[in-house]
Amino acid sequence: METIKIKQVRSAIKRPADQKATIKALGFRRLNHIVLKEVTPQILGMINKVKHLIIIVD
Repeated sequence: METIKIKQVRSAIKRPADQKATIKALGFRRLNHIVLKEVTPQILGMINKVKHLIIIVD
């Protein structure tokens, strides 16, 4: 399965509770934290929901 590397670049402070929960569910612990996830429709939906807080790293 293909993996994707994502990095949190903006804080989840002052964001709606559902966006905070999505960031936590993706596995982020702090700013500039990078996580590897398998590419699935569920993960892509989560990434789309918080796309303004994260970036895709090459």
